[in-house]
Amino acid sequence: MGQDVYLYQQNGTIMVTQFKSLIQLLDHFEEESTCIQYLVQTRWSGGAVCCPHCGNEKVYTTNRGYKCADKDCAKKFTVTTGTIFENTKISLRLWFAAIYLGTAHKKGISSLQLSRDLNITQKTAWFLLHRVREMLNENAPELLDGTVEVDETYIGGKNQNRHNNKKKENSTGGAGKTPVFGVLQRGGVVRAQVVKNTTGATLKPLIRKNVKFDSIMVSDENKAYHGLSLYYDHRTINHSAKEYVRGVDYTNTLEGYWSLLKRGIIGIYHNVSPKHLNRYCAEFSYRYNTRKVKDGDRFELAIKNVSGRRLTYSKLIS
Repeated sequence: MGQDVYLYQQNGTIMVTQFKSLIQLLDHFEEESTCIQYLVQTRWSGGAVCCPHCGNEKVYTTNRGYKCADKDCAKKFTVTTGTIFENTKISLRLWFAAIYLGTAHKKGISSLQLSRDLNITQKTAWFLLHRVREMLNENAPELLDGTVEVDETYIGGKNQNRHNNKKKENSTGGAGKTPVFGVLQRGGVVRAQVVKNTTGATLKPLIRKNVKFDSIMVSDENKAYHGLSLYYDHRTINHSAKEYVRGVDYTNTLEGYWSLLKRGIIGIYHNVSPKHLNRYCAEFSYRYNTRKVKDGDRFELAIKNVSGRRLTYSKLIS
């Protein structure tokens, strides 16, 4: 099949459809039953339903969903049980539209804009978008290798622009901002996450967790990266001396990702609290890592991550 081709089962028949825009998506997923059948196919590998509670592959069909055939379990469930859609009051059609918009817009979409586009409240749109971001986190990511760039940045407003009661005295550099650490495989994927600080004790374990030993490691001269040569072919660029490229060694690719992240936050979201920043990093990383695929394929890849990613409103605001 070519790109933007989707398979789902309807009345026992495998159906094929294509879409390359939001309009085509909404036209195709006009009925809730179509959305449910598509979700069954993508969640359970072609429709082989299994119990999300115990994993049993033998289930009974009920008038509202399914029931596990295991006597020790015997729980009822639907296709949305254990997913980001669980207990939702919003139709799957609107969910699919929100996922498409959130992954297709290069710098994201604000909850205010999404509320206008889908005719839902801003509060609902805000909760919905955070649940979408939750499912965009990588599940069991593989180690990066080859040439890997590492760097850190700081997210937050400048101290001079803060209200007087929020200004930090003697604030310089990243003081009062939230540190974010990133690793990027040259020509591959990027991973970014909020960290409590940018010391070696914090960053080195993250590097070893994400990057295969003996890879080429490129960083700036930050003292936090000292000692990486024990595990990697470590090369440094002296940014303080205005050195940004030395042959094929540079961190410019990761710097470009930081630019996308910051411009998206400033231009679309305007303000992001440290509490939720990790999810925004996951959102931007997902779009960056799928930058070479079409919007329809990016939507399909996101839908495959719905299982085990439930985020309740009470947990979100706690």
